[in-house]
Amino acid sequence: MPLRLSADRRGAVVAALGVTQTIGFASSYYIPAVLAVPMAAGLNLSPIWVYGAFSMALIVSAFVGPWAGARIDRLGGRGVLMGSNLIFAAGLMLLALAPSAPVLFMGWALIGLGMGIGLYDSGFALLAGIYGRGARGAMTGITLIAGFASTVGWPLSGLILAHWGWREACATWALIHLLIALPLNALLPTPAARPVAEAGPEEAEDGLPPPRGELALLAFVFAATWFISTAMAAHLPGLLQAAGASAATAIAAGALIGPAQVGARLMEFSLLGRFHPLVSARLAAAAHPLAALLLVGIGGPAASAFALLHGAGNGILTIAKGTLPLALYGPAGYGRRLGWLSAPARITQAAAPLVFGAALTAWGLNAIWLTAGIGAAALAALCLIRRR
Repeated sequence: MPLRLSADRRGAVVAALGVTQTIGFASSYYIPAVLAVPMAAGLNLSPIWVYGAFSMALIVSAFVGPWAGARIDRLGGRGVLMGSNLIFAAGLMLLALAPSAPVLFMGWALIGLGMGIGLYDSGFALLAGIYGRGARGAMTGITLIAGFASTVGWPLSGLILAHWGWREACATWALIHLLIALPLNALLPTPAARPVAEAGPEEAEDGLPPPRGELALLAFVFAATWFISTAMAAHLPGLLQAAGASAATAIAAGALIGPAQVGARLMEFSLLGRFHPLVSARLAAAAHPLAALLLVGIGGPAASAFALLHGAGNGILTIAKGTLPLALYGPAGYGRRLGWLSAPARITQAAAPLVFGAALTAWGLNAIWLTAGIGAAALAALCLIRRR
């Protein structure tokens, strides 16, 4: 096996990065859904403490993202991604050994650091550094693979939990980072380091810095869409039941979101790949408000249609988070820029389950107007951004 993959072997690079991203998401974002309650019971805590520690991890990731992006701009992403595997493993082992709440929070803080330097933003920045403006297809490729993180992560965590326990599940994920993800990230190519100031006009558009107002609009779009995505991930079954769907129907509809995301990403890879990313982002941003109108107008029978529309829009917007800054402003300074653009999104993501949960409790189905309004505002913001 070669010590380093060649950048020319794009399929192998995408496959390796897709697998490591799958492991990263499965062992961080998707742990609480399966392990939070037994983790809390094992430490004699309320589950709210575990969810609070997870929210803290998201906030930590928001603060370290810009630093990680800037470092990838200077030195390439291989070392940063390898470091994230070591940090993930350390945080997961702390969880596995945690005797008390303070150690639990320390473990989640390390996992938050790993999330900030080792997930999509860093993967996108690495690909932008290697392939420049041609990275769009590769970015779509890793999201196609990592889109199955919950499909892999939830059953594996649940299986280990059922046979051994939550501590063993955390320790297993730590070993997976060390034995699988770390060697795969070590194979990734790294472009020659180059100061941002040396970027040519073909990379920096007209040679001027991006307009601050436009960057603010883009940051708002990312924050809005991640709020909606996280709120739906946490409360979709309850929302669909509030619309009149049965519990079984709500769960079945929720299961459609994953396939809808993957299907939409395949469409982005093929049909929509011919258009500017702004086009696909605008179409995707319209999906959730449209789904909300169907759910309110039809009720429970529209549960599956709601899930499919929401999932498709969310699947494309995940890619747009990487491709839009690249298409609008070029590869020069991409990693640092994406880190700053993503920071508000990580904070809103941390608040989304609590905020939308309170709205659902107070307003029932009418809580959907909160996310629909936020989605419509994101669409309006995208329409204000000038295509370059």
